[in-house]
Amino acid sequence: MEIKGRGFTLREWRAGDVAALQRNADNSKIYNCLLDVFPHPYTMENAADWVSMMMTQDPLLVFVIDIAGELAGVVGITMRNDVYRKAPLIGYWLGEAYWGCGIMTQAVKLVVDYAFANLDITRLQAGIFSTNPASMRVLEKAGFIKEGIARKAIVKNGIVLDEHCYGLVKE
Repeated sequence: MEIKGRGFTLREWRAGDVAALQRNADNSKIYNCLLDVFPHPYTMENAADWVSMMMTQDPLLVFVIDIAGELAGVVGITMRNDVYRKAPLIGYWLGEAYWGCGIMTQAVKLVVDYAFANLDITRLQAGIFSTNPASMRVLEKAGFIKEGIARKAIVKNGIVLDEHCYGLVKE
């Protein structure tokens, strides 16, 4: 499956994505804006394990952002359980070389459209660290609404941060 954007494609994972994933993901600027489950340093073993797991997805929820035939980043949906089963999380990151090009806003919009059309959900949510205003702008440009700020909700690298909570409801 592929979803075409302007200057990139959202696609399924391939075994050949390991090297580009490791190269782009091994960046402290990216790690500093993501949950601690995202490894740092990001090793080839981390990349190989992740790609192997992503190649078994059914349905496809996490997409490669492919630029010129190579993984440049990732955007996807994390389904949740229990009372949150209709309100998954959306998450994303992009290799630093591609920042500021408008790619992520477009990629988020495409995944939102895909998710609302293909998944039994009512909304998408995202929590953004207070140190990441660029990601807040991505969500706002993609139609998400800031629904609140969870004060002192995150500890990243030993620093207590606020979490800016965004949502988009399926109409």
